Amino acid sequence: MKIGIISDTHSKVKKAKKALDMLLENGAEFIIHAGDIEEHKTLELLHNCDKKYIAVYGNNDAHLVKYHNDYNLVQEPSYFKLANLKFKLMHLPFYMNADADIIISGHTHVFHSEFTNNTLFLNPGEVCARKKPISECAMLEISDEEFKVTHYTRENKTDIFNKKIYTYER
Repeated sequence: MKIGIISDTHSKVKKAKKALDMLLENGAEFIIHAGDIEEHKTLELLHNCDKKYIAVYGNNDAHLVKYHNDYNLVQEPSYFKLANLKFKLMHLPFYMNADADIIISGHTHVFHSEFTNNTLFLNPGEVCARKKPISECAMLEISDEEFKVTHYTRENKTDIFNKKIYTYER
């Protein structure tokens, strides 16, 4: 299964669309947004991508509560099952104990991928390109044998996504 992961889109709807479109073109079957969505238009992008998705509220998303029943928005930490694995999704990386198979967070705007004690910790970095001149996202591929994380980066004012792959034996 391929899972597209974005976070920290903030007000950058066009960057969110580019990242989401690229993940879908590369076979994403499910989309996760790890918070700081900020814009209703970004929720619409998720809703209209024709894939199942989940999005967690970030520390800048309180105003989106009025859309809670219209979109698949959850509070942190949110636990769910996907591909026979237990996921924990949050925006703030405050609940980092290994109580799930895969723990996804945002907030730091820094990509992080680490497999420790049979738990994958993953932060896709920032889509918004606020703290650096690149927009980031990730794809998680799950097989019986391994987790493969592809970290995508795109320099501002380009359409080319570069990638780096991290592979972890399960």
